[in-house]
Amino acid sequence: MKKAVIIGAGPAGLTAASELLDKTDIMPVVLEASDTVGGISRTVQYNGNRMDIGGHRFFSKNQEIMDWWTRMMPLQGSRSKDDILLGLDDKPLAPGGPDPEIEDRVILLRHRVSRIFFLRKFFDYPISLSKNTFVNMGLGRTVKAGAGYLAALIHKRPETSLENFYINRFGKPLYSMFFEDYTEKVWGVHPSQLGADWGSQRVKGISIAAVIKDMFNKALGRKAAQGDKVETSLIEQFIYPKYGPGQLWETVAGDVEAKGGTIRKEAEAVAINVTGGRVTSVDWRAADGTLTREECDELLSSMPVKDLVAALRGIDIPEDVARIARDLPYRDFITVGVCVRKLKIKNQTPVKTFDGRVPDTWIYVQERDVKVGRLQIFNNWSPYMVKDYEHTMWIGMEYFCCEGDELWQMSDADFIQMAVGELESIGIADPEDVLDSCCVKVKKAYPAYFGSYYELDKVRTFLDGIDNLWCLGRNGQHRYNNMDHSMLSAMECVRNLKSGIRDKDNVWNVNTEKEYHEAK
Repeated sequence: MKKAVIIGAGPAGLTAASELLDKTDIMPVVLEASDTVGGISRTVQYNGNRMDIGGHRFFSKNQEIMDWWTRMMPLQGSRSKDDILLGLDDKPLAPGGPDPEIEDRVILLRHRVSRIFFLRKFFDYPISLSKNTFVNMGLGRTVKAGAGYLAALIHKRPETSLENFYINRFGKPLYSMFFEDYTEKVWGVHPSQLGADWGSQRVKGISIAAVIKDMFNKALGRKAAQGDKVETSLIEQFIYPKYGPGQLWETVAGDVEAKGGTIRKEAEAVAINVTGGRVTSVDWRAADGTLTREECDELLSSMPVKDLVAALRGIDIPEDVARIARDLPYRDFITVGVCVRKLKIKNQTPVKTFDGRVPDTWIYVQERDVKVGRLQIFNNWSPYMVKDYEHTMWIGMEYFCCEGDELWQMSDADFIQMAVGELESIGIADPEDVLDSCCVKVKKAYPAYFGSYYELDKVRTFLDGIDNLWCLGRNGQHRYNNMDHSMLSAMECVRNLKSGIRDKDNVWNVNTEKEYHEAK
């Protein structure tokens, strides 16, 4: 029987392992450097509260992915805790589906509300042409925004940067208000220095024109739900595991092992041995420092491209390939979990919420006087993420940094103190209402689109020359994929292995070709 070594137990690696077991006779061995599965899609538990690192809406325009998720975790058949407390019965439940109040292996249907916090006020996300938007911006800003958008329609800029990409779709005033500073917070460089390809992947068809179209659809009574052909940023519903994304990947990992696959945690791949243009084995290091050699017929890698190239042995690596890989930029990520009695911000939306709480899953913080980039409210992702849902709010404060910089080097205690101070300064919560807190750091969370990224094709060509090496997922392809795109890269790879196809273009083309986003 053939064996595939899979580096990384995130969405790409675990999807690949599951698909290999279901559709081929290739046996997977997964090597995961950390002590848990899920990668950035894991769920962190702290004192009874659960934290979703990065926030993961389970939504895809690809029906195969939607079906895969609900096969792993069936859609709820009864109301969840928050809907019971509110007396709501407005969601299409699955006949015969599990009851989330009783069963754990269940995926919930959730309403999506995300807003922008700017000028100490809330704006719709994506920006809508609502009365609230115009009132919050004020007459002067509104006039400038309208004039700027009309100017962008008349004069299109060459899309050589993310800045020009945004200005072409929203006009310069709206770009300056709602995109410029936030984008620089996320990436640490000005949008004029970032590639437009990030925008084309993440923002895609969102623009003022798309917002107007969506507004008219809603006026005509047409609503977007999971699986509809709609821009991802405009969806109104999504599915979500009872205990967060990590629960799904822990479930997948359990199924993989039950079917005979192997998952080794705390197994860091340190050397990839190549002979005659093929990977023959991977050397991995255990937590106690012991080195083990794992023979393989195929290698599926979701480890960062920078680390993959550095780990290659037995093959001559061209100097420019080594340099490009070594210099690939990443953005690291810190989340501060804060449990509070209550938030100072209150619900002023039509959405009915428990105890008048804000309905948001995410709040994008555009305020220039704080470092926090985004807030997650885990109560609204799933009521089961919070130990005491009825009496506390459990939030995640997200910060973007680079490993080794000032933010990264701060102690957890100092970082938490700074974060709580920022909650107070922008009027979100009072320090005396803080009951508990924690700090979680994630390396290489976001592959970045500047610097040597523009030469990545040279690295890809070199890696593709290794016949049985397949690069998958966000870090494996240095591409800011959503979770479904990482999964699709694994599925395409397994389809190739099943059919004996050695060409890798379809694996790399996930999240680049239009039909992956628009076709159902």
